[in-house]
Amino acid sequence: MAGSLSSLDACEVRMIDPDRVESVRSSMPIDDDINVLSDVFGLLSDQGRLRLLISLLESGELCVCDLAAATGQNESSVSHALRLLRAHRVVQVRRSGRMSYYRLADSHVRLLLDLGLEHIGHAVTVRMHDGRRS
Repeated sequence: MAGSLSSLDACEVRMIDPDRVESVRSSMPIDDDINVLSDVFGLLSDQGRLRLLISLLESGELCVCDLAAATGQNESSVSHALRLLRAHRVVQVRRSGRMSYYRLADSHVRLLLDLGLEHIGHAVTVRMHDGRRS
């Protein structure tokens, strides 16, 4: 049956280690923090926004027109994406006269992107060594 659990996925006992379960439950972030984190990961799931963030990771700081040129997106789409990323504290803006320059908000965003890129690089390497191509 498609809707039922396989015998490997079903637990015979409802809880094996209640102390560990309680430890995990007590260290779980509050719902509001989970929602914010989910929103940030949702922002990272869009390919256009991810291209913008990787551009900022590589360059340090770019204006909207340069980000649009670097990612192949139009300036309107870039501006909209940057507003979302700014609202969620993923990027910051610096104004210089009439120009706005964007950068990653902090080292945590940089680390998150670096780890993600390292992970997919590692995943490709592992698949190649296993004889499979990505």
